[in-house]
Amino acid sequence: MLNNPRADRVKSVRSLTKRSVRERTGRFVVEGPQGVREAVRHAPGRIVDLYATRAAAGRYASDIIDPALQAGVFVHEASDEVLAAMADSESPQGMIAVVTDTVTELATVLAGAPRLLVFLTNVRDPGNLGTVIRAADAMGADAVLISESSVDVTSPKVVRSTAGSLFHLPVVRGLPIEATLRALRDSGVRTLAADGHGEVLLPEVDLRTPHAWVMGNEAWGLPADLRAQCDEVVRVPIHERVESLNLAMAATICLYASGLGSALAPGRQTAHGV
Repeated sequence: MLNNPRADRVKSVRSLTKRSVRERTGRFVVEGPQGVREAVRHAPGRIVDLYATRAAAGRYASDIIDPALQAGVFVHEASDEVLAAMADSESPQGMIAVVTDTVTELATVLAGAPRLLVFLTNVRDPGNLGTVIRAADAMGADAVLISESSVDVTSPKVVRSTAGSLFHLPVVRGLPIEATLRALRDSGVRTLAADGHGEVLLPEVDLRTPHAWVMGNEAWGLPADLRAQCDEVVRVPIHERVESLNLAMAATICLYASGLGSALAPGRQTAHGV
């Protein structure tokens, strides 16, 4: 059992809370059984090490620990103090995993003839980014695109907010905004700017053809010049006493509408509800 919170191994894992270390090593940390479970199920080859307390290992033996061992993952028993020293959150729930990062190119996503994408521009809040990734996953999006100058998708808060969805669908990072909008249009993907200035209401938009929702920064939204480069500017109708929706809420509503728009498309179906 690992029981020394000051051991070099513990310090090495803890250092992955820093972006510079994550970029240098190509690794990041997944905290909590939900995220670790999805990594084991969908990306076991990317798991470098899995750490669990004795209690957590017993509780999640059948759905996490045993499958991880069968996949050849290194599983280490650790004390509560060691888990706390490794993790970014105050309550890592007895389990964390160190995984390797992966890079997906926009060209690869577009080559797959995507039907639904979301393009996040200048997103700075980790919780918003993680929630949008989770919503995109739930609504059957083909990928999430993230512009340069956005928060790092491998930061601990973002990873926790995705609740494991980070291992379900491609996430493309560091994209130049204008070049990405051109690439989407050239690939036959309509660009729909979600913005309170939109003259087109969400229920009026045809969402049956391939499209990408373009979302702006939490504070200032999408600048006028970027809205002008999109095919349509769409507004979510809300009650007049409410000024606006936050990014994660607006993105979830738009993605949900897109999911409904494809409900009758051949080969697509809803697996289950909330």
